[in-house]
Amino acid sequence: MAAPPPSTGSSETLTGVNCNQAEGTDKLLCLIQDPYSGTFHADAFWASLGTSVLLMFLLTLAFSLMRPRNNIVYAPKVKYADEKHSPPKLGKGMFEWVGPVSKAKEGMLVEKTGLDAAIFLRFTRMLRNMFLTLSIVGIIVLIPANVIGSNKSAIKQYLKGGQSFFVTMTPQYPDPQKSGSLWVHVAAVWVIDLVVAFFLWRNYGAVVKLRRQYFDSPEYLQSLHSRTLMVTDIPPADRTDEGILRLVDQVEHTAALPRASIGRNVKELPDMIEEHDQAVRQLESVLAKYLKNPDSLPAKRPTMRASKKYRANNGAQDVDAIDYLTGRIRELEIEITHVRESIDKRNAMPFGFASYERIEDAHTVAFAARKKHPQGTTIRLAPRPNDLIWKNLPLSKKQRSWRRFWNNFWVAILTVVWIAPNALIAIFLSNLSNLAAIWPGFRSNFQNNHKTWAAVQGIASPAITSLIYLILPIIFRRMSIRGGDTTKTSRERHVATKLYAFFVFNNLIIFSVFSVIYGFVAAVVKNRETEDAWHAVLAGQFFYRLLSALSQTSYFWVIWLLQRQLGAAADLAQMINLVWVWFCRTFMAPTPRQEIEWTAPPPFDYAVYYNYFLFYATVALCFSTLQPLVLPITALYFALDYWLKKYLLLYVLITKTESGGQHWRFLFNRLIFAVCLSNIVMGLVIRGASGGWFKVYFMIPPSFLMLGVKYYCAKAFDGQLKYYTKATLKDPENLAEPGRKVRKNDRIQSRFGHPALYKPLMTPMVHAKARHVLSEIYRGRLDNSDTVSTTGYSDIAMDSMSKFYPGKSARFAPPAQKEMFEVVPETRLDFEHFMNRAEFADALGGNGELYGRPDDLISERSSTPRSFLGHHGSGSGNSSRASSPGARSDRSISAHRRVGSGSQSPGPLHNVHPAYRDDPAALNGDIGQRERGRGMYNMSNESENRLLNGAQPLGHSTPDEDVGREAYGLDRWRTGGSGYVGLPAREEEGITGYDYYRARR
Repeated sequence: MAAPPPSTGSSETLTGVNCNQAEGTDKLLCLIQDPYSGTFHADAFWASLGTSVLLMFLLTLAFSLMRPRNNIVYAPKVKYADEKHSPPKLGKGMFEWVGPVSKAKEGMLVEKTGLDAAIFLRFTRMLRNMFLTLSIVGIIVLIPANVIGSNKSAIKQYLKGGQSFFVTMTPQYPDPQKSGSLWVHVAAVWVIDLVVAFFLWRNYGAVVKLRRQYFDSPEYLQSLHSRTLMVTDIPPADRTDEGILRLVDQVEHTAALPRASIGRNVKELPDMIEEHDQAVRQLESVLAKYLKNPDSLPAKRPTMRASKKYRANNGAQDVDAIDYLTGRIRELEIEITHVRESIDKRNAMPFGFASYERIEDAHTVAFAARKKHPQGTTIRLAPRPNDLIWKNLPLSKKQRSWRRFWNNFWVAILTVVWIAPNALIAIFLSNLSNLAAIWPGFRSNFQNNHKTWAAVQGIASPAITSLIYLILPIIFRRMSIRGGDTTKTSRERHVATKLYAFFVFNNLIIFSVFSVIYGFVAAVVKNRETEDAWHAVLAGQFFYRLLSALSQTSYFWVIWLLQRQLGAAADLAQMINLVWVWFCRTFMAPTPRQEIEWTAPPPFDYAVYYNYFLFYATVALCFSTLQPLVLPITALYFALDYWLKKYLLLYVLITKTESGGQHWRFLFNRLIFAVCLSNIVMGLVIRGASGGWFKVYFMIPPSFLMLGVKYYCAKAFDGQLKYYTKATLKDPENLAEPGRKVRKNDRIQSRFGHPALYKPLMTPMVHAKARHVLSEIYRGRLDNSDTVSTTGYSDIAMDSMSKFYPGKSARFAPPAQKEMFEVVPETRLDFEHFMNRAEFADALGGNGELYGRPDDLISERSSTPRSFLGHHGSGSGNSSRASSPGARSDRSISAHRRVGSGSQSPGPLHNVHPAYRDDPAALNGDIGQRERGRGMYNMSNESENRLLNGAQPLGHSTPDEDVGREAYGLDRWRTGGSGYVGLPAREEEGITGYDYYRARR
């Protein structure tokens, strides 16, 4: 009977000091050598199981009790979503949420939550079913094989030391005379790979079916991005609308030419708008604190240190915060207005868009352009407008590649550097007795206040770790943007990829083999004194040490996976959000904007949860044969979390940026990697258990099988997954479907536009309870009523009349007209009243589709995208820049159709700004007459002189005509003062008027 393999680590340090007698620095070296030796206890499994189940039950019970009384927290989508996207109604009973969730099928999930959420739930369900199947193999086959193949005497000796009985389920102490039992592990690797391959293949086909249904959905067919191509890396000679047409025509000829638009250089405009928004939020925060008790204001006005950028004008001393911030807001609005008005003079950028009349044409060209790069350009399907990261579109290929290199370099550095803090947290914060062992000054305090430090130990480690993992996605997102990602979807995919690599490297590989490497080096150094280098390495018994270390670490992963159930229940109960909102409202002074945002449905962080699920699956696969208990525990987690996440995605969470299910390929590839990594781990384990290399060779083909599955699925499914069609009819006579009437308004006449050109500016919000003191605390003008007319002189002194209170002068009108601030009553501190506003919809609107307002819906009146038309972001009753809380009557797509069914007469052409002008033929719809006499590509350059010609037929509606419907006009782009179509310039508002620089309501 062979002796059992050596323990995980050496009992001596590299300097030869016995770890049982070490002190100070030598004790630290021993802890580093085996940092996790004290974390495994015989009763830890049962304690963790009992605690997790009990707390999960209590949290779920608390959720069931609070849900009927807190619909704004636990079912906000029922209140805000339109009829099509609203989830099933819930009763007031404790458990009446169970029935609707259990009855929700995948088809309904796609309609109510979107394709991204439906694929997330399908992925979770796939992992549940996959690990349930693997659990049968683990319990029935692998555990008996490990028990039969173990060294019984070594296990008895191990159990006498009070260690966990779970060692009997692992191959930690193999019996060389029973090495034939290791063939069971070889067969198990084949079975595991085949099971995973089957589930991946089957669900790949299901995802393709969902994508095809998505392509045929009315939302996709009526959207602008579905028929639009994005062209990047355009050379200078082709940076015109005509140049884009030539480029796409070199790829594939289509029967109809698209409408093209070259990108314009907005230069500093996005940064100015961002700075303006930050200043508004900062002013709101200052006012919320200062006006917390408006009837008893602090004696001292709030002060602040001016920004370094503007400190030369204000000096180094503190300045009045209210005056400084309002002045900065005013200056920024003036600058933004002038930049927007001069945008027609900017140079073209190396990107543009081409919109086709037919979706088939756009997808055919995109499919043909996969391997074609005319003039070095890249042509692909355009994402949704809100999915674009505009500041990265002008980057060249060289700039993007260089940024991507440095981005990956710094991520690698961060991943490696985190090894040391990760080990120190595991050594000291998880067990403060280790810190007391090497720090004599702390030892006495620790021993005298053991219970206090035990509480600190239970809170500090998970709190710090959770904080780090909360910050980590933010860091990776910013790095991905700096790395050149052009869409938010690709950014989220790269964030999930980097998080997964970070977790696997630090929390799995380094965690599991750290002690092995240190112990192996210590053994080699010690043996080197008596043997040559090669024999010293062989005597270090690396594979035996690896087997022992992985077997002992498997106990930790069993306990850790059990504790994940608690996190799933905490997500359902929304404990973090509830505690944070309660803390802010009780001990802080929240702004009206913050209170409105708290009532909005929170966005679901796909990158973080995909990383978690992939990491859990990777851990379970890697330890499936070492500790088969991880398989049923992982299956239990995914079974519970599928149920809980299903409720959250139906009733609480929204998809901030809908990708249409584009995350699937990333998930598929990472699972392929996880299976291959588990094959490598099991090969090393079998070699360490004296199975020999012959058995290891039999475990190589399964990895190639997984790569073959990847190749087959890519060839069979990827084309259908990405493209509506790969080819289209070339014969114009066959383009029209039988009975289909070709309408003039089928033409795509609008383009993607940078949001900085038309995005309404934010107005500072103030609580209504402080309305009566605004004139006291603000030293500047509150509206334009005191603006002196500069157009002439008169010997009659008269006050301007109030715009909001007929018959009252502006001087004596109630404070509601004060336009510097937007006064928000307590009854309107709800997202329902502000979800039409761009400032809230961008961050919390879920792309508008949840509320029945897709941002790039093409109206039936024209092909202009929905976001460029109505009052999406137009003004509120008290705001001169942002929109008023809209009624819910315009949430559905049918509402847009009713609005678009009317008619508008073009206003006089001489009243139109040159950027909006079109020729009379275009206004009359006679496109053919306008193009007659020109070459195939020789159409007028719209990007130079008619930037917004396709926005909408011009006109003006009277207030009576606007009642009950949305007015489609050009007021959305107007920024104040002169320029309203069909309206005389208002004499009292000269260029010095503050309201001149604000967007009209």
